[in-house]
Amino acid sequence: MTRQERLRIITQILNAQVITSQDQLTYALKQQGIITTQATLSRDLRDLRAEKKVLPNGSIKYVIPANPVVEKRVLGLDSDIARLSIRSIDFCGQFGVVKTKPGFANAVAYDIDDRGSEYILGTIAGDDTILVIPRENVTRDTLFSFLYGIN
Repeated sequence: MTRQERLRIITQILNAQVITSQDQLTYALKQQGIITTQATLSRDLRDLRAEKKVLPNGSIKYVIPANPVVEKRVLGLDSDIARLSIRSIDFCGQFGVVKTKPGFANAVAYDIDDRGSEYILGTIAGDDTILVIPRENVTRDTLFSFLYGIN
């Protein structure tokens, strides 16, 4: 198994489960047939920029914030992150609303901003939703065609 494959599996585990310690993560990886040392796991979590987040009930969980640099360089995802992650495109007036897979909105917004400078003034991203603000005089149809073209 390659390092990138291991990092992708760690990301999937942390996105799907509440993991509160490296021991729990080691066990979850072992359940998938991946044996790793604590030192390697610590490096992997650092490289993924994993953080501990306090949940509403007071417990703590590891999370990996959406980060296009990590997704492209560390995880090896291709530059078409938007194409792989967009679930739907809708509109409210001239503003576009893009739904993504959970945790991917920031990376997709980055990709939209990077590709659409002539159409897009900017984006605002949450966890799985992006508000796309078009430039002055960009029609809804033009914006839809642009967004659909990267989907």
